[in-house]
Amino acid sequence: MPRPAPCSSQTFLQRIKAIVVPVWAVGCLTLSSAAEPEKSEQKPVRLQSEITGVQPMTGIVLWSDNERAASHPEAISLEYRYCGYDEVVQPDGRYDFTHLDAVLDEIAARNHQAILRFYFCYVGKKTTVPQFVRAQAGYEETIGLSEKQQTHFCDWSHPALQEFALTFYTKLAARYDNDPRIAFLQTGFGLWGEYHIYSGPRQLGTTFPDKAFQAKFLHHLAGQFDNLPWSISIDAADFDYSPLEDNRRLLDLPFGVFDDSFLCKPHPRENAVNWRILDARRWQRQPGGGEFSYYNKKDQRNALAAGGPNGVSFEQAARQFHITYMIGNDQPRYQSMDRIRQAGMATGYRFRVTKATTGDGHINLTVTNEGVAPLYRDAWFARGKQRAKTSLKGLLPGESRDCRIALSGNGDVPLTIECDAILPGQKIQFAADLP
Repeated sequence: MPRPAPCSSQTFLQRIKAIVVPVWAVGCLTLSSAAEPEKSEQKPVRLQSEITGVQPMTGIVLWSDNERAASHPEAISLEYRYCGYDEVVQPDGRYDFTHLDAVLDEIAARNHQAILRFYFCYVGKKTTVPQFVRAQAGYEETIGLSEKQQTHFCDWSHPALQEFALTFYTKLAARYDNDPRIAFLQTGFGLWGEYHIYSGPRQLGTTFPDKAFQAKFLHHLAGQFDNLPWSISIDAADFDYSPLEDNRRLLDLPFGVFDDSFLCKPHPRENAVNWRILDARRWQRQPGGGEFSYYNKKDQRNALAAGGPNGVSFEQAARQFHITYMIGNDQPRYQSMDRIRQAGMATGYRFRVTKATTGDGHINLTVTNEGVAPLYRDAWFARGKQRAKTSLKGLLPGESRDCRIALSGNGDVPLTIECDAILPGQKIQFAADLP
């Protein structure tokens, strides 16, 4: 697939003064006049609300240069973009985030958040290693054929490249860890950052980092990002490449995973094994995502068909692997945007209020997650200026959580969900049917 063209726009964060104003999903809440703070008796509350669209930080994902992302913005909540390291780091080593900010601004202007993947190597291209690293004495890249195309591979034996990789993510986290324009970060080594060199010269310690540096890199990222979820490819489960298999200290690190050949025919005997190696319960604390398989044209053509490309529907697989997002840039060629929206609503979290009462000066809610995965960022039920102390983050599918909101104002104040990690125009919705 071709790499997206650069884009530019006004700085989105400047327009909102770099302050995230929480936005909400509004529930129709009716409080009876008898719901007084001094009374301890719990009285039922009438509450009506519905989920009508793809929720923030979930769904089918289009590339940021896909025209359907702009023409049908309601069908998706996320856009994907490959990023070269040299788009940020200048030839002399200076960091300049101007171009990346413009990319994020353009995506946010469509009321979507970004998924970014930084890569060093791409089939048929030079590496994105900044010039100041490539100019170091002794740094020597390998040029070889990958998918029959001349491709450049990094020199991971050189300490300057290793140091750069660590420094880059230190600076990236310092700038974007709390930026609502980015939902998820992907990273890794090898072709496209997918943790493999399946075609081309593969040599640990030279064209691919050795296991000692990989371990150092993963620990480093875990220490930099407090809020922005970051993920690596499920191919990192391969012991020939990485040190992760059976390494509890590394497996306990807070990384998510992405699967770049989702729904391929060998998925049950190959990809699924990698999911298990990297911890089958990882989805409970970190996001799982990926991209529909490109093994053959059928995989793309039938990715969202009723029976999927190989006998398993996307909805079935999303529930099995607890998928939060799935890149499907080619899907508008085969499916309607309404089908893409529908499939997106089968991913991630889905909140329902199953009980609502008032008493002791509070609104008391019982909230269930009817989705296939938890929400990985903090979000709170709120009413007016009063926010529940209990976050919805980490509420697992099928489980419930009680939330209490202090009563203030009259009965016309709507019940909402606040989240500081989404864009001002986005809303986390919830379902409720309490007469």
